[in-house]
Amino acid sequence: STDTACKNRPLDLVFIVDSSRSVRPEEFEKVKIFLSEMIDTLDVGERTTRVAVMNYASTVKVEFPLRTYFDKASLKEAVSRIEPLSAGTMTGLAIQTAMDEIFTEEMGTRPATFNIPKVVIVVTDGRPQDQVQDVAASARTAGIEIYAVGVDRADMQSLRIMASEPLDEHVFYVETYGVIEKLTSKFRETFCAVNVCALGTHGCQHICVSKGASYLCDCYEGYTLNPDKRTCSAVDMCAPGRHECDQICMSKNGSYVCDCYEGYTLNPDKKTCSAMDMCAPGRHDCAQICLSNDGSYHCSCHEGYTLNPDEKTCSAADVCAPGRHDCEQVCVRDDLFYTCDCHQGYTLNPDRKTCSRAITSSLVTTEESCKCEAIVALQDSVTSRLEALSSK
Repeated sequence: STDTACKNRPLDLVFIVDSSRSVRPEEFEKVKIFLSEMIDTLDVGERTTRVAVMNYASTVKVEFPLRTYFDKASLKEAVSRIEPLSAGTMTGLAIQTAMDEIFTEEMGTRPATFNIPKVVIVVTDGRPQDQVQDVAASARTAGIEIYAVGVDRADMQSLRIMASEPLDEHVFYVETYGVIEKLTSKFRETFCAVNVCALGTHGCQHICVSKGASYLCDCYEGYTLNPDKRTCSAVDMCAPGRHECDQICMSKNGSYVCDCYEGYTLNPDKKTCSAMDMCAPGRHDCAQICLSNDGSYHCSCHEGYTLNPDEKTCSAADVCAPGRHDCEQVCVRDDLFYTCDCHQGYTLNPDRKTCSRAITSSLVTTEESCKCEAIVALQDSVTSRLEALSSK
């Protein structure tokens, strides 16, 4: 049907509403109703029409930029919370603020290559108290289309100065805030464009984007348009430069998840990895000592033990093996320790390591000691008698 096929063309739309002292609280509530009804007529969405609202009097307040809300319910809820400011009608400052703080890619305005119209609707009931002519001209030169809505005491000359050409299509006036809602249908007709995508004649696999009397195909996030300009293929999200994984990227249905090499664990940011403490209890199978090493580990043994060929368990070392002790002659093993000894005919020095040759001339057994004493006594007796005889 015509109604179905006629949706507003995609816009980056900014409402600039006057809330100076001349706008009574009940009148400002009418303005908020007008904004909500306008939102209802728009095809709101991240890829369709984005909406921002600014509130001004002597100062300017950005209530929310284009990047904040992409559904009607959230937009209308945010509008309902807007409070009026106070004195002053700094319309020029408001338009300048829109150029500086709203119509930027950082705040949600789409790039110029997207060819999305930038539109401002100013709603005021007074005369600007600053220079609006040059600011409005700069905005129009920058490609911003300005609609001026005057209410009650609004200065028509000022409205015409700020609005885009043709003026009869961009300047509107209503007698009171009580009837401002009647402009809703006017703007709906103004922003209406034939939605070729709603006619069901396109061949887009994912998304159809209406472009006036024509259309373009697009794809969901994580997919890329094929050369036929109609069908879509999942993007390799793990291709270099497409992901932020520290170690392993796993492509998954047009998206990706990160993982880590063995021995590493995924950090809470779900992108970077940290080496595990592989020597934590239950993570290793070392019998004695575990040494962690950059996501891996190796086993070692306490002093006096040696690592077995399985590289895990330990056996008591042969402390008397060559090169393990400092005994000069004989090493005597005692579990994990050793003592030194000497060969027969040698005696252990006080350093308990080296040996010296023993004195053997008086070596006798215990059993022979008595015989030795008797022989010595006999020898002494014979010697005494000989000496006595010699003296005579």
